[in-house]
Amino acid sequence: MPDIIIGCAGGGSNLGGLISPFMGEKLRGERDYQFIAVEPASCPSFTRGKFAYDFCDIGKVCPLAKMYTLGSNFIPSANHAGGLRYHGMSPVLSELYHEGLMEARAVEQTKVFEAAEQFARVEGILPAPESSHAIRVAIDEAMKCKETGEEKTIVFGLTGTGYFDMVAYEKFHNGQMTDYIPTDAELEASFAQLPKVPGQD
Repeated sequence: MPDIIIGCAGGGSNLGGLISPFMGEKLRGERDYQFIAVEPASCPSFTRGKFAYDFCDIGKVCPLAKMYTLGSNFIPSANHAGGLRYHGMSPVLSELYHEGLMEARAVEQTKVFEAAEQFARVEGILPAPESSHAIRVAIDEAMKCKETGEEKTIVFGLTGTGYFDMVAYEKFHNGQMTDYIPTDAELEASFAQLPKVPGQD
């Protein structure tokens, strides 16, 4: 059985599918898994978002949902993991994170592509940028185990290939890839536009 389960996180469908079979055991006290959600530093819903009611869509048509959000008006900068550029997180995963049942990490895309390249050279699989977020943290956790001498089974979600993302890999190899991290001021401006809900700051 795994000790650590790692998945990339944008809106949460990938991560939710990966951890759901194991989360029940943790909730029942049968096993103590470590769950890690990995998101882009350019769109850090878990790690820098607010746990609040927000619209699920930029058009503000869908019902409000309580989730970790950067605000439905937040438009993240372009990155090479388009599937992870959503302003909010699944309400179910948000509640699990809020209750301390899982953790989250945000990583810069240059570090993600470093891990993707290493994985491709070792495993012969060119991973999608989204999946490579999980690979980045899986490598980090494996290196921690190497340093401490611990033996842990690490599971991560590899959900797609990078063959549609060759332009991104080329930019990385040519040193043209940059990292964008939103400023506190940018996030606060977005939070100020969250819907006014009684009891919500």
